[in-house]
Amino acid sequence: MEDNSIASDQQVLFYAGELAGIIGATCKGELNTPICSVVTDSRLAEPNSMFVALKGERTDGHHHILEAIKNGARTILAEIDEKDAAIASIRDSGLVAETCLLLIDSPLSGLQNAAREYRRRQNLFRIGVTGSSGKTTTKECIASMLSACFPEESIAMSPGNLNSDIGLALAIFGIEPRHKIGIFEMGINRKGEMDELAKMYEPEIALITNIGSAHVGMFGSRDEIAREKSRIFSYFDGQQKALLWEDDDYRTYLSSKVKGSVYYFGLRSTEGLGRIENKGLDGWKIEWKGQTLDFRLPGKHNLLNACAALSIAILMELDPILAVQGLSKVQPLFGRSEICKGKITVFQDYYNANPNSMAAAIDFLSGISSTNRKVLILGSMLELGKESDNAHRDVGFMVAEMKPEAVFLFGEEMKAAEAALKEAAFRGVLMHTTDMGNLIDTVSSYVREGDLVLIKGSRSMALERISHAFQEKGLIDLSESSKGGCHAS
Repeated sequence: MEDNSIASDQQVLFYAGELAGIIGATCKGELNTPICSVVTDSRLAEPNSMFVALKGERTDGHHHILEAIKNGARTILAEIDEKDAAIASIRDSGLVAETCLLLIDSPLSGLQNAAREYRRRQNLFRIGVTGSSGKTTTKECIASMLSACFPEESIAMSPGNLNSDIGLALAIFGIEPRHKIGIFEMGINRKGEMDELAKMYEPEIALITNIGSAHVGMFGSRDEIAREKSRIFSYFDGQQKALLWEDDDYRTYLSSKVKGSVYYFGLRSTEGLGRIENKGLDGWKIEWKGQTLDFRLPGKHNLLNACAALSIAILMELDPILAVQGLSKVQPLFGRSEICKGKITVFQDYYNANPNSMAAAIDFLSGISSTNRKVLILGSMLELGKESDNAHRDVGFMVAEMKPEAVFLFGEEMKAAEAALKEAAFRGVLMHTTDMGNLIDTVSSYVREGDLVLIKGSRSMALERISHAFQEKGLIDLSESSKGGCHAS
């Protein structure tokens, strides 16, 4: 019989029998089995972890219970209808006596209710961030700012964009007793999901960056997106605070859904803003409450992200000196408005794309005063549903108005942008293709030293392949991203 002893660096989240009572599961096995971590990927299981067997579009976690046990999981949360398969996997592991099986109608609901109970046991001041775009960057800005105002080890932050019905739950289990402030991202791509996220996290400050068209294909309209996003306030009881963008089309609607205090951020609403200088590729110089902030994330959209963070500082009554020190140290994020300088300057923004972020990226490049050629490489925006054709046409007309020297379009959806550019009598170089190899060959042959290049598209377009091609030609050095040659928003 194996020893389920707890290592010195492990923290017990729950005991299996205790958790069964909390989430309403049937427990088969040792009630005192410790749960020290929670995973949904069997490959990440470790000693004393609980493996949650979830059914997804491409895989079924119940098929990986044996692997999870072999990797150290000693508690299995499975669907009651999969009881026989789960028991068989435990028997095959040879660790029947050491493994506890929790059976429940919905393992996902069980995971979320476990996360909620765990979070409620923590003494954590909670900031929640949602919105159609800018969530991750704004979260990073706030965290960077807070790290200068409080001991860094006291701050918990959802890693990457771990913000979904599953991701937020897993992120919550990363909270430790040393954490006193949490900044967690809350993203949705289906109706009803925000209710689940709000129930788990219950933010004390809820920030909505904007209501745009991201995932509009899944919701049907921006009105529906606004309704779903407003559910971040669903667990407010009058003591919490909402922070909204001053120019959001849905500002009045969103504020009407808040049971508590409503505040706004932006160039007019963020208290204490003074002179603001646009430094182009080098970001912004912002005067705020007698301090000078050198904010190195470029573009008007990132200026708003800074305003959101500074408004959080006001709501939390932070020391302006420390807040500015922290916000000036925002670190790069992969594929989010990275600026890479070499023989050419590349503005890489290929982590995601929606009409709002696409417009922001185009506006940013358009606003740079330069005699050098401007080259746009734009990939399709996905998950827009019936709005897709019009959204891509709008991109085409926006680009035509900018009048860059060349536009390279990639992806089936970008045919609509090509048609709009032709309709607008665009006179620069124009190419559309669905062949990445063709795109890379053509673009690599076209660009020359001094060019300003924007690469923007949805993540699944994998447009980083173009940057790698530029590196192979010696036009940029991606390895410089950790040394200041590339920086990001």
